[in-house]
Amino acid sequence: MQQTVPMNPPQSQARLSMPGLLLRLEGVVMFVGILALYSRVSGDWLAFVLLLLAPDVAMLGYKINDRVGAAIYNIAHFYGLPLALGLIALFAGWTTGLALALIWLAHISMDRALGFGLKYETAFQDTHLGRV
Repeated sequence: MQQTVPMNPPQSQARLSMPGLLLRLEGVVMFVGILALYSRVSGDWLAFVLLLLAPDVAMLGYKINDRVGAAIYNIAHFYGLPLALGLIALFAGWTTGLALALIWLAHISMDRALGFGLKYETAFQDTHLGRV
């Protein structure tokens, strides 16, 4: 049996625990930390700017339908994949792979800071952070 989480909890509950604010703040903190790491690995800032929005190409899955679109978008916006790439690159001494992983992580963190979360199959606007 699937448990559903209310998209709009009671205002008193949301104000007390501030999940939306904390999740966005978490995204900001991650983004700033990733920028610092990218700077330390001497990443190319032009590449950073040019590739920062690349994971959003995954939105093209919505041209097929909401279910496929959500699946592809969520795969591209799941922290695990760029973290795995970054670890592999780190241990292999592959600086380009590490830079790409950090750019990818920065994108995901930026999205979270802006309130864009992982998608539900119902519609592009329905995310784990609430309705966009």
